[in-house]
Amino acid sequence: MDIHVGDTLELKKEHPCGSRRWLVLRVGMDFKLRCEGCGHELMLPRSKAEKSIRKWLPADGTQE
Repeated sequence: MDIHVGDTLELKKEHPCGSRRWLVLRVGMDFKLRCEGCGHELMLPRSKAEKSIRKWLPADGTQE
């Protein structure tokens, strides 16, 4: 996957605040994500993050 900083990811599981959408802050071996509902930030290993993606919304507005 070609995920970049600024993209929005919709994950399979909900965050406790009720939101499924996360903003990508950092990419590499780990992804740093910020919940769009409450602002909580977390780091996930790349393999776990890529498995849990339901929808990917690129920052430039194109849908893939």
